[in-house]
Amino acid sequence: MSRAVPVEQVAQHGLVVPTRGRGFTDITAQVDNLVVASTVQTGIANIFTAHTSCSLLISENADPAVRRDLERWFARAVPDGDALFEHDAEGPDDMPAHVRCALSGVTLTVPVSDGCLQLGTWQGIYLWEHRTRPHQRKVTVTVLGQ
Repeated sequence: MSRAVPVEQVAQHGLVVPTRGRGFTDITAQVDNLVVASTVQTGIANIFTAHTSCSLLISENADPAVRRDLERWFARAVPDGDALFEHDAEGPDDMPAHVRCALSGVTLTVPVSDGCLQLGTWQGIYLWEHRTRPHQRKVTVTVLGQ
């Protein structure tokens, strides 16, 4: 039987994540370090990015082919320069980046137990850059619990 966990502690930190352009950046260790520093033993970690052309993803962390396959699937589903899109003010990857973001999301919530993220054995937390050029992305990590 589960029980409600009262929120007695809240810690919030920002990360700046440099990207190399389209692709994945593993932020698992950075997020876990913030969870440990929060001293929350039981609760949740909310990870949020305030951008509309990158997203957050929990994905396979052992085989990089999984992330390459995801990127190829999105390239087929939402191609750069598609004539369907009107919004292209910042180039042919502009609207496709927004669609990719809308499909994959900007927020994750991960349980915290014993002061650590409760990810599965093969799970990692990734910032997924959808633009082709490098960016500095902001991520906010809020840890709630006791």
